[in-house]
Amino acid sequence: MPTAPTALSTGHRIDETWIRRLPKAETHVHLEGNFELIDLLDLAKAAGEPLPGPAATLFDVTTHDASDGTGDLADFLRFLDWECGLIRTPEQAARHAYTFAARQTASGVGYTDAIINPTHWAAWSERLPALFDALASGLDEAEQDGLAEVRLCYSLLRQQSAGEAREVVEWLTAARPRRVVALSIDGDERSAGRVSGRFAEAFTAAKDAGFRRTVHAGESSGPEGVWDAMQLLHAERIDHGVRAAEDPELLRYLADTQIPLGVCPRSNVVLGLYEDWSDHPLVALRDAGVNVTINTDDPAPLGTTLEADWAVCAETFGLTEDDLIGFARASIAASFADDATKRALEAALPSAARSR
Repeated sequence: MPTAPTALSTGHRIDETWIRRLPKAETHVHLEGNFELIDLLDLAKAAGEPLPGPAATLFDVTTHDASDGTGDLADFLRFLDWECGLIRTPEQAARHAYTFAARQTASGVGYTDAIINPTHWAAWSERLPALFDALASGLDEAEQDGLAEVRLCYSLLRQQSAGEAREVVEWLTAARPRRVVALSIDGDERSAGRVSGRFAEAFTAAKDAGFRRTVHAGESSGPEGVWDAMQLLHAERIDHGVRAAEDPELLRYLADTQIPLGVCPRSNVVLGLYEDWSDHPLVALRDAGVNVTINTDDPAPLGTTLEADWAVCAETFGLTEDDLIGFARASIAASFADDATKRALEAALPSAARSR
């Protein structure tokens, strides 16, 4: 895998402007990781909460000990807890959802499966229906204003019990909250251990109720986490999954089944899974026939956008425009968008790709 940029056969550099024009979907991005700085400052002031670090470096992950060897994923997740804890009213939740849709639109994302883990949203623990109604209202307004379509993936935390997971699915099945299309699991795999079996009953019930399934695995766990997600939880998509590169049998299985991996290179590097972008297995996975997409995970605290990460991937791995068009097409296919939305995004790709 090349570790330095290579010249493009087309004779021009792939830049973020062209990438933004490509119709695409994003399948691995968290609402918790999309607070704009100005909104966080306003929310903290309204809540009377101190900042966890200087305002000027609030989105420098070293501020909350999540990179450069000074911290780990658990520290980063605690920062997300602080962010979400600032949202106290339905109006604030709706505003956050609207802002998220605007951010996605600015990156040229036509459809998003956004992950929300309510355990981060402490102020809403006893009023989850109100939280989801407020988020849906903000997303409804955004779409009415011409912004990107966003659907929600309700994510369990790995530390939750089997009973709690069943209760979540029972509520989802009975309430059918607007814009929720999938059940997910996220959280630190290292601290929670190998817990997929605990959630098997809940995921089976979600499948039977018509919800899609996507699972964080193969990030802080090894390949076994990916196997568990597919075999025990009926995962249709894996969030991260990069550790699959360590298991040749798993690579063959993923290539055969085309179960997509929602890969987040910047997140993996910043949080210490790989030392450098050039060490990341993105291209190795793709070249093994695995269905991979490029995503941001938590773009605001990671200081990035989707188009920026695609541009870094192009430069680092020598990707061509055709490669990026392929990633755009893969992202659309891997999403939980309805068929009409997928067809519209696909149809817009050729003309957008020709634009300069």
